[in-house]
Amino acid sequence: TAAVDLSCIWHNLEYMVCRWRPGENASSDTNYTLFYWFDGLKNHKKCNNYSMHQGIFVCIFNLSFPKVTNPYPTIRILIRDDSEEIRPVCASENPTTLVKPATPRRVTLSKINDEIYVEWSESDTFPENCLFYEVEYHNGDLDTTQMIKVENNYTSIPSVDPNSRYIFKVRAKPKPECYSSKLCSDWSEEKSIGEKTDSMFHFVLIIIIPLTVAVSTIILLVYLKRLKILILPPIPDPREILKRMFGEQNEDSQVSKKL
Repeated sequence: TAAVDLSCIWHNLEYMVCRWRPGENASSDTNYTLFYWFDGLKNHKKCNNYSMHQGIFVCIFNLSFPKVTNPYPTIRILIRDDSEEIRPVCASENPTTLVKPATPRRVTLSKINDEIYVEWSESDTFPENCLFYEVEYHNGDLDTTQMIKVENNYTSIPSVDPNSRYIFKVRAKPKPECYSSKLCSDWSEEKSIGEKTDSMFHFVLIIIIPLTVAVSTIILLVYLKRLKILILPPIPDPREILKRMFGEQNEDSQVSKKL
């Protein structure tokens, strides 16, 4: 009847999210209650923000310590029900192993000459120099991605292709000298810069432009030929004129003789 598969994540050093499944023999109407405490609290606290999704219980409660706190106190969690039939579950967690940074926000890209500059907002809940970042990017024309690790909230990519589109995303990870957590933040929203060259568009241009020029040239030649005829009509051949003149005189002579 006891809760099983308890797992908790400490989000951005601000709040804790704990999840668990009901015990195999627990009834469907079992109402679990989560309590937590640590050294420094006068009394244990109760989690009141509950939800359930697809058979999994979720409870969220605020949890923060002063930035100078080192080491962090162990947090103890108790899950039980008001009924004595439900066996309680206790767990002790080192909060530094549960840290998950917030997703980097406001990722901005800028391009100067052949270099791309990437910058994003820092979390103000972490002590200074306790996070590093992974920047993943790829050329829109290629399927392979590249990743770089940086300790600041900015970086630059030199010698980029000016005719390609580049896509970036960023995530944060706790530094091992500050926290023991292996969790990383979710990836930021993808941002892109540059224009992808459309090879099909270029191919169509290569075909259409010469064809257009050829058709235009033919139309122009036909038009010029007709214009030439109107402006400079053909000069009659003098021999043909003389032939017609003498031919008409001979015909008149023969007619006169017959008369």
